[in-house]
Amino acid sequence: MNTTTAAQTAKVTVATIRDWARRGIIAATKVAGRWVIDTTSLARRIAIGAMLRPARKVIYSTETMVAIGGNRWQRNGMDRVYINDWAEFAGIETTRYNTGNISSASYQGQGVSNSQAGKLLGCIDKVWFDAADGKLHATGGYGESRVASRQEVWAAVVAGIRTAIAAL
Repeated sequence: MNTTTAAQTAKVTVATIRDWARRGIIAATKVAGRWVIDTTSLARRIAIGAMLRPARKVIYSTETMVAIGGNRWQRNGMDRVYINDWAEFAGIETTRYNTGNISSASYQGQGVSNSQAGKLLGCIDKVWFDAADGKLHATGGYGESRVASRQEVWAAVVAGIRTAIAAL
């Protein structure tokens, strides 16, 4: 299983799955530069985690958004936390050439063309949490992919952020 599927299964972030694989917490091998996760080992880790910690309620707050990697911004009476790595929360994985162009990509664990990956990344411009209303917000980008609509990508971002907060 790939890292995105493993993260969704374990209800953690993709970064956590990669960290577990690097540290040997779960059995995983690298194939063509990508982690392949052993499902039995992951299931064992999920069971251990369930015994150690009860499920937590997801609370959107400035502190939780910063804890999952957001950058706090305060100015002119506004208090926001920008989520710059929103694509990771949505399950968009890319590798790039030295020029910055996309060399390979996947969305929700499925391989996608480089062009469609660029459109997925371009369908949302900014993601932030506004402390004034306690909600997540996004501004639309310049395009939309055939792989997933802007609304589907946004739903994946929100689900990924909820999962990351629950894993804290």
